Amino acid sequence: VQLQASGGGLVQPGRSLKLSCAASGASLRGYSVGWFRQAPGKERERVSCIRASNSMTYSADSVKGRFTISRDVAKNTVYLQMNSLKPEDTAVYYCATSRSVYACSGSQTDFLSWGQGTQVTVSS
Repeated sequence: VQLQASGGGLVQPGRSLKLSCAASGASLRGYSVGWFRQAPGKERERVSCIRASNSMTYSADSVKGRFTISRDVAKNTVYLQMNSLKPEDTAVYYCATSRSVYACSGSQTDFLSWGQGTQVTVSS
């Protein structure tokens, strides 16, 4: 599966952005899909994830209540709606897929296909 992440940009604190992860080559319905981010000088972290089998979602504590992951099967796209953005959300955001239904609670190495990343900058 090939992934194309988009939707990043420069936004003021408190505003919203919606990231898209469009897939080709396979249906995302059979994949767990995660959104990850990496800020300069920091390790990559998992932000949100949607499970393959039942679409259960998971979010990091740092984004709970602010970020929402969703899947549009018809468009073969997974979204990350980001509200109430903070400067510490600034990072390159990546989407990735895994065939494992346990990937959302497992290792990042479970995710084998990665998109190219989209920059999100939160600054006044």
